[in-house]
Amino acid sequence: MNMARAVQKPPRTVRGGARERRNEERRTASYVPNSEERRTRGDRRRNPFRRWRRVRLGDLPVVVVDQATTVRVIVEQSMYRRGLWRFPAFLTSTNGQVTHVCAYDRSVRSMFLQSDAIHADGMPHVFASRMLCKVGLPERVATTDLFYAVNREAELCGATVYMLGATEAVNARAVAMVREMFPGLRLLGHHHGYFDSLAAEQSTVDEISRLGPDILWVSMGVPHEQSFVVRNRSRLTSVGVIKTSGGLFDIVSGAKSRAPDWMQRTGLEWLYRLITEPHYVGWRYLKTSPSALYLLLTRSN
Repeated sequence: MNMARAVQKPPRTVRGGARERRNEERRTASYVPNSEERRTRGDRRRNPFRRWRRVRLGDLPVVVVDQATTVRVIVEQSMYRRGLWRFPAFLTSTNGQVTHVCAYDRSVRSMFLQSDAIHADGMPHVFASRMLCKVGLPERVATTDLFYAVNREAELCGATVYMLGATEAVNARAVAMVREMFPGLRLLGHHHGYFDSLAAEQSTVDEISRLGPDILWVSMGVPHEQSFVVRNRSRLTSVGVIKTSGGLFDIVSGAKSRAPDWMQRTGLEWLYRLITEPHYVGWRYLKTSPSALYLLLTRSN
């Protein structure tokens, strides 16, 4: 007998067997993530809003992106997230008031930092970025302009929308205007933004969750709208994208007017509001504008 053939090496099964045992143990492990953990798991790696470049303006991270890109990504992401049961993307905006408030109220700042993107809704921020930052903002992304552009794209793509905020009368008029301007838009529902109890708020949240709109506009003003989103985000996992909108519905409804284009372009919209709404914004502007200007000049890069 050929001894070379008689003495055979044993098959190398030890490591393979150990691997199989480990795999078997992994399959039969007792721990299984529950449905709540699965549906609220973060998705930052696949979140395009998180991948946008940022600059520091007034000590807040502001995204360097134009309106056209914002519109496209909002609608694409809102429809992509259908049925994924994840946290909805949360977008918000900064202006002089926000810059001031976030500098002196850590709780408000924390809510803004929980968003997926902060846009610049003020020309002073654009000017400051071009003077003080390595990369300047391409343009101001005004929420009012964004609202109409997103609705136009949503109408073409079939994305669904829900409008939450303002008083009952203003909300109803804003909805009527939207339906007139965008007859093909799938507007699933609407509700005012004043709740007399936590139960009333939760009832509306449940309705929105049941309808599952791709895009939810929240127009309650700072910081109430950010607080609403942070408080209810985990219950709105059927929603694709949430955009806070300040006093948007007042403008859409016609209750308030916008500044002329030249005042918007030159950063004087605040002056127009001061002239037309002195009792509403006068003291606020006197308090926040100098502070916001100082913060933009000293805490931007």
